[in-house]
Amino acid sequence: MGNNVHVLFKANDRSYFAILKKEIHAIALKANFNERKIGEIDIIVAEMASNLVKHAGGGHLLVKRLEEQGMEGIEIISIDNGPGMTDVGRMMTDGTSTKNTLGLGLGAIKRLSDVFETYSQKNWGTVILVRKFKEELPAFAKHSKAELGAIVVPKPGEVCCGDGFFSVTTKNHLKLFLGDGLGHGPEAAKAVEAAGSAFAECPDTYPPDILRYINAAVRKTRGLVGTVAVFDIKLKKWAICGIGNIATRINGPTLSKNYMAYNGIIGLNVPRTLNAQEIEHEKGQVLVMYSDGLKSRWETTRFTGILRCDLSLLAAALYKEYTRHNDDASVAVCKLNM
Repeated sequence: MGNNVHVLFKANDRSYFAILKKEIHAIALKANFNERKIGEIDIIVAEMASNLVKHAGGGHLLVKRLEEQGMEGIEIISIDNGPGMTDVGRMMTDGTSTKNTLGLGLGAIKRLSDVFETYSQKNWGTVILVRKFKEELPAFAKHSKAELGAIVVPKPGEVCCGDGFFSVTTKNHLKLFLGDGLGHGPEAAKAVEAAGSAFAECPDTYPPDILRYINAAVRKTRGLVGTVAVFDIKLKKWAICGIGNIATRINGPTLSKNYMAYNGIIGLNVPRTLNAQEIEHEKGQVLVMYSDGLKSRWETTRFTGILRCDLSLLAAALYKEYTRHNDDASVAVCKLNM
């Protein structure tokens, strides 16, 4: 249901490495990985951090626990603004290095990962995605009806995140909700968590009805803004409704459209009249929802070929390029395979 918040770790020089490794090791311990897999995660983290410093002059690691179709695991995303790689496949080969080292980094990371993908552009940087699961990974990843990718990161200096992304899948519908609690910190986090719980339990499938259900559930919080998007699998149609400054964009082969939300605050003042905007689905269509922690002017077309990758790479690329770094930030991406 809920997509957990990413913890951001700086890896700008080797002085950060000891704390970074210790804290990510603790996350793996809390997730109850066995001893062998924790050791493999430790190696992955060490190699990713080392690569950031050696090849990119530093960068960030984003880490979260995750659950994917009943499988529990950990996700680690490396982001840098380095020179990029013109031939990613070649750099995966053991012994290949641009820094006169042994060149074992990317190859070792891939071998120890259950999911490994990377996206890079020359003079832009590189994003590397790793997922490690507690159990043997079944062959479901590329066959689900809906692909989701999300980055949710607290404001720098905060532990709690006031943004939250939630999803519910039923036989006939895919329901998505992105919320942003007013302000930031613990009280904003309480508001968005209450909204996420209400969203998960709400039986309705019409976005305005879902928003009104959430509104009733969060009245005792400081309030939030949020958008609900529901895909009807039988009708092959999106219905979208939002209140406040969560932006939604649908990009497709023949149609690119921005959804305009209503003014108001969920939990405080919701408009009396709410209607959903309906958008027909077409093959190759991508829905992007994002909070005001990201700048509003961006294009996915600048990331050539990224839609062939795991959608978390697109979410990470948008976060890397357009985050404001002065607020909680969240971006969620959805692509339907039907």
